[in-house]
Amino acid sequence: MINSTDDSRTTNNVMRHEYRVLSDAEKASMKAIKDKGAELLDLIEGQGASRELSIARTKTEEAVMWAVKHITK
Repeated sequence: MINSTDDSRTTNNVMRHEYRVLSDAEKASMKAIKDKGAELLDLIEGQGASRELSIARTKTEEAVMWAVKHITK
């Protein structure tokens, strides 16, 4: 398993053809976004189960994905 803030994250990834090494500030931002996303997912998970909560989980994951994609572009 490769940590998402590790420079070796670029190894064997079929979706991107070019990579750049992230700065320490970018790595910290990416980790903070992922940590806050996980915190929100935990909070949502504690509310029970419903279609609305399922959508909320999906949208949270999507928001984290897009924010990280911005940082790593």
